[in-house]
Amino acid sequence: MHHIEPALLQYPDWRGHTWLRDEVAGFLSYYCKAPVPLKPENVVVVNGCASLFSALATVLCDPGEAFLIFSPYYGAITQHVYLYGNVQLVYAHLESRVTGMDSRPFQLMVKKLEIALQGAKSEGIKVKGLILINPQNPLGDVYSQEQLQECLEFAKRHELHVIVDEVYMLSVFDESAMFQSVLGMDRLPDPQRTHVIWGTSKDFGISGFRFGTLYTENQDVANAVASLGCLHGICGIVQYQMAQLLRDRDWINQVYLSENHARLRAAHAYVTEELETLNIPFLRTKAGFFVWIDLRKYLCSDTFEEEFSLWRRFLDHKVLLSRGKDFECKEPGWFRLVFSDKIHRLRLGMQRIGEVLEKEPHVDKTPSPSQ
Repeated sequence: MHHIEPALLQYPDWRGHTWLRDEVAGFLSYYCKAPVPLKPENVVVVNGCASLFSALATVLCDPGEAFLIFSPYYGAITQHVYLYGNVQLVYAHLESRVTGMDSRPFQLMVKKLEIALQGAKSEGIKVKGLILINPQNPLGDVYSQEQLQECLEFAKRHELHVIVDEVYMLSVFDESAMFQSVLGMDRLPDPQRTHVIWGTSKDFGISGFRFGTLYTENQDVANAVASLGCLHGICGIVQYQMAQLLRDRDWINQVYLSENHARLRAAHAYVTEELETLNIPFLRTKAGFFVWIDLRKYLCSDTFEEEFSLWRRFLDHKVLLSRGKDFECKEPGWFRLVFSDKIHRLRLGMQRIGEVLEKEPHVDKTPSPSQ
């Protein structure tokens, strides 16, 4: 890994060195279970997935245009797409209310996309694409092939690009869950408008390396994103290290992933047991580093001001949760709790959460369906 040679110190191809793109294509082919080998010429590497969101927004949209996105969603995307391209997001709000025997809270529903798209059109907003996050952040859902297919077919009907964020694809820790990459589907409804993002910040816990990759069969999009590589390129030494990491599948499969998943399962089990002891409803999570918890009964009124006030009381007790408003959740009182840490710190965090909630008045409300 610790290797420097003169060629690594020069400007690279802004798409990434050819040998790195070869490794990325092979890596994604293997872990996404692609039906045919993915092609290195469809790969672009840049310094992180945030840069990819910014670049794709700039490339795919004109200023003032928009992407559709299900909410709640990872809120930083709002800034990423706005930063260069002045692109906005149109929300398809998911709801906590369970609507069917086989559904769960915040169930993915394409009809929500139809409603949001029509609402945007009525306001004169031009929607150019759809952003999908799978596994989902903050909900932790792992979407099925049928759910993904339905969303992709919706996008094709309306001639929308789809950006699929799969940054947690190797962080599915529930052994009963199966991750389905769109790159593993036999046939994409609209391959020229389907663009997949992945990076190493989450799955490998090395966010400081700043590595993100785009896979797209649309060469115009690939070339346009690569043209921004002069702003978002990765230094040659890091590219070399990434290639070394991605090709070492024996270590990834036999050592890293098994241990990482075991640690995530243990941390998740501890935190959810503590939540049950505290009688805090939550969504059952299969992937990612977080649990979506329901603290609505601790709000004196159903407002985001009350949510913010509760968030501040947690902060005063030196525990940092992410409030639902930051994820554009439609309903006040939901919070994201990150559990990907060592047990002794989780124990301290849960103790502090309990201390805050002991002092909070309970408001009688309809029992949450979230468990």
